[in-house]
Amino acid sequence: QVQLVESGGGLVQAGGSLRLSCAASGRTDSMNVMAWFRQAPGQERSFVAGIRWSDSFTFYADSVKGRFTISRDNARNTLYLQMNSLKPEDTAVYYCAAAKIWPPNKYDYWGQGTQVTVSS
Repeated sequence: QVQLVESGGGLVQAGGSLRLSCAASGRTDSMNVMAWFRQAPGQERSFVAGIRWSDSFTFYADSVKGRFTISRDNARNTLYLQMNSLKPEDTAVYYCAAAKIWPPNKYDYWGQGTQVTVSS
């Protein structure tokens, strides 16, 4: 089992920045991919950004390319999401997730989420 705990959410004005963190514990050696998803009120959860643990290959949703950066700290088993130039439409609960296999046809572990609110 892998446990994921997100932090770093909050309220920010449009154009501002936030950095989310996700601390992983447990059987972290079973993870191949980690990612961020988000879910806005009344909408389905959607993919934001992902990183392959073995070589830090990254991939992004088109809506965040050039504004968000996903990264990881192997020594701390921590995943980050640096979010710049935030827009009101980025408002959502952000979830950290981990998958055992590449490519990730499903994600096996999920965090509890952290709220990000961007005011206009």
